Amino acid sequence: MGLFDRKANGFKIGPGVSLIEANLIDAKLRNANLQGANLTRAKLSGANLTKANLQGANLDGADLREANLTSAWLLSANLRDADLSGANLSGAQLSDAKLWDTKLRAANLFFAKLCFAEMTRANLDGADLREANLDGANLRGASLDGAFLRGASLWGAFLSDSNLIGANLGGVNLKGADLRKANLSHAILTGANLDGANLREAKLHHADLRETNLYFAILQGPLQVDAYWDSTTKWPAGFTPPT
Repeated sequence: MGLFDRKANGFKIGPGVSLIEANLIDAKLRNANLQGANLTRAKLSGANLTKANLQGANLDGADLREANLTSAWLLSANLRDADLSGANLSGAQLSDAKLWDTKLRAANLFFAKLCFAEMTRANLDGADLREANLDGANLRGASLDGAFLRGASLWGAFLSDSNLIGANLGGVNLKGADLRKANLSHAILTGANLDGANLREAKLHHADLRETNLYFAILQGPLQVDAYWDSTTKWPAGFTPPT
């Protein structure tokens, strides 16, 4: 089969093809090579893109709701304004991807790679990000309410003005992360590493800080007295926790 002999829903499939606004709903695209393809506003809800190569593809405004992107390659892809609500992205490679204003509500991102991804204002409410790598990712203004991030790494990530209400951040690596004005109310931070993190004006109402490492963290501004902490919480040197 030649590079462009493959078809799905009547459209030619191959690297660099133009599929602007194409109807690829429920398309079978497992292992498809769509590197550099233009899929702007394409309809891909329910499509099977398992292990597909979408490196550098343009998926601006695409509809990928409930799509299967397990182990897909989306390095440097443009997913701005795309809707991936309920999509399966477990094991997917999304490092350096553009995800501004992207909808990822209840998406499965277990063990996904999102290093240095641009995710400003992305909606990840209820998403599964267990064991995901988000080192250096830009999540400014993003919403992660109720997201499950246990065991994830967000080393040096930018999370200022983000919402993490009720998020499970147990055992998460947030070393050096920027959490200024982040809302961590009711978040579980048990065993999390926040060494050197910037928590200026962060909201920690009823946050669980037991076994949390806050050594060298910046805690200037009010720390809510209703946060849960105990003798296992590691505070910055000289910091007196509220009582």
